[in-house]
Amino acid sequence: MIVLKAPQEKVLAVLQSVAGIVERRHTLPILANVLLRKTGNALQLTTSDLEIQIRTTAELGGDTGDFTTTVAARKLIDVLRTMPGDQTVSLETAQEKLLLKGGKSRFTLQTLPAADFPLVQEAANFGPAFSIPQKTLKNLLSQVAFAMAVQDIRYYLNGILFVAEGKALSLVATDGHRLAFASATLDIEVPKQEVILPRKTVLELQRLLSDGDAAIEMQFANNQAKFSFGAMEFVTKLVEGKFPDYNRVIPRSHGNTITLGRAPLLASLQRTAIMTSDKFKGVRLNLEPGSLRVTSNNAEQEEAVDELDIDYGGEPIEIGFNVTYLIDALASMPQDMVQIALADGSSSALITIPENESFKYVVMPMRI
Repeated sequence: MIVLKAPQEKVLAVLQSVAGIVERRHTLPILANVLLRKTGNALQLTTSDLEIQIRTTAELGGDTGDFTTTVAARKLIDVLRTMPGDQTVSLETAQEKLLLKGGKSRFTLQTLPAADFPLVQEAANFGPAFSIPQKTLKNLLSQVAFAMAVQDIRYYLNGILFVAEGKALSLVATDGHRLAFASATLDIEVPKQEVILPRKTVLELQRLLSDGDAAIEMQFANNQAKFSFGAMEFVTKLVEGKFPDYNRVIPRSHGNTITLGRAPLLASLQRTAIMTSDKFKGVRLNLEPGSLRVTSNNAEQEEAVDELDIDYGGEPIEIGFNVTYLIDALASMPQDMVQIALADGSSSALITIPENESFKYVVMPMRI
């Protein structure tokens, strides 16, 4: 049976859309495979790592009929990548194996039984579905994902908190030193739901989401989240645990605020960061009426000083930060202007977008 027959670029795109979670080496060898299920003209491709399951359906030609098998996902992609994009490729059954043909090339691939593929058991009690444009969710993720913890012992920080309540969807990430918050408006009202998406799920969603207006539908259960967009269906386990109360972390009454261009501030920080050491990424910000001075130095007695003219008439403040934390936030924002609110040299700073409540970034100071 010819399972598929289509241009290489089309087959490769469909395979790559589901193969992001597949690891080449796994304790369960079948998890390195993609499950192929042909029903009539439609070919369904499913991958899993036991935590996340991604499924897509496509029409890729070939014979009509019913057939299932599993084949090594990465190996299939590696072979397809070596072929010209406009070349027609076919995948056909040959005893217990699959035969990939393209031009004058032939590849015989080993298969494993489809019955052995561990499908994720979907939760029975998903909450109400709601949807937003894919580009909106992609923007929200990019505004907070950099603040996720990496392999923190507090496992609930290794991901992003999703809060759907009323007509708002809010995303929050923190690693204990900084916190990023971003929100968007929903078309419908939903009851309050809070889930923590694992880091791997977040990175995979960022890879798969488009920049278009097509919608992504979301549903949350106690231990699972489900996303449907285009021909894709994405089911993931959630991180169990209690996320910190982010509302208590966001400062409300910092009296000293400055508004300045995001790009000039980012460039200034990137310049001064060059003179920090790999282990100690500290920069000092001196805020005085009319000017913001950024300084850094290192163990070799080298120093960087950069000054920006600003509209500020408040108290002089000297405060130190990990420069990476400031650069990460500014680099993820598309806006022209940013607002920084400070209380004193030892309190956290609040970075926001002027006249926009949808983004907040809190960063703790460091001693320099």
